[in-house]
Amino acid sequence: MSGSPAANMKAFRSIFSPSTPQQRNENFESYWRFTLRHNGDILEQEQDLAIKRETLRNFQGSPVRSRQSLPKPESFYRNYVKMRDDPRTIDPKTLLLTCIYKFARHEWVGISGAWDAVPSMAQSRTTTERISRYHLCEEFCHVRYFHEMFRTLRLEEVEWVPLGPLMGRVYRLFPKMPERLMSPPAFISELMGMTFYLEVDRKLDEIFADEPEARDRIRALLHEIMVDEMAHIGQRRNFIGSLGIRAAKQMVRPMIWAFFREIPEAKLLLDIPRMIREGLDFDYSVMPAQLVERSWVPSYLQVS
Repeated sequence: MSGSPAANMKAFRSIFSPSTPQQRNENFESYWRFTLRHNGDILEQEQDLAIKRETLRNFQGSPVRSRQSLPKPESFYRNYVKMRDDPRTIDPKTLLLTCIYKFARHEWVGISGAWDAVPSMAQSRTTTERISRYHLCEEFCHVRYFHEMFRTLRLEEVEWVPLGPLMGRVYRLFPKMPERLMSPPAFISELMGMTFYLEVDRKLDEIFADEPEARDRIRALLHEIMVDEMAHIGQRRNFIGSLGIRAAKQMVRPMIWAFFREIPEAKLLLDIPRMIREGLDFDYSVMPAQLVERSWVPSYLQVS
């Protein structure tokens, strides 16, 4: 993985460490200042952020494309929404890309379902409401980064397809749950995402060894997402008190197993037991130092 976690010399507390209400209130304000500096003005009608938009334009302005197409591009298009073939018969590049799509698709459906349930910026009255709206725009930007990954591998016809009616309804109702019930699983979903991104980052050198330029572009796009997701983990942690954080820790194992059980290629690509361990043991010292420096960590998780 480019950027070894071992290079991160700072010390951090476990993501499940205790915090006080006062600390969390102070850190909401700290996070809000960080994210405005990091991403710029919200472009709410476009579900976009000013600095994120410019970053994507910079990537698109100097496009990178793989030297060769996938061995069988038609295999990607046949299996990226739903696995129709035996995944053991699919080449590793295609398999990794279908896995990334399926993960990102859940993200896209979730934020699309939440968009109408979360107050607009004009309707927001508190810092946490403004954060929630802004957070959704960040996630829409991530979907655009994922889309650019596919284009890097010469996949120009990827579509974002809704999930079935049942899951679509679940994602629409989830943001309407009381905060004390919603926050622990929302926090673990962010943590699960980071364990997935770490696995993908490890796989890039192995699977795209013959496509160094495309590999580096995919990694650059992935790292843009990871910087935000590190901050999202801390931000979502900030919603949870002492009882909720104990409940959240118990959710790590079942949520990761349940989510990736629905992605057939995951068991061939990912070390899911390692992902669970990394979720349970997570602190920011496991992340590449250069990414941590660009991100945000709650003050109560930093060792003085």
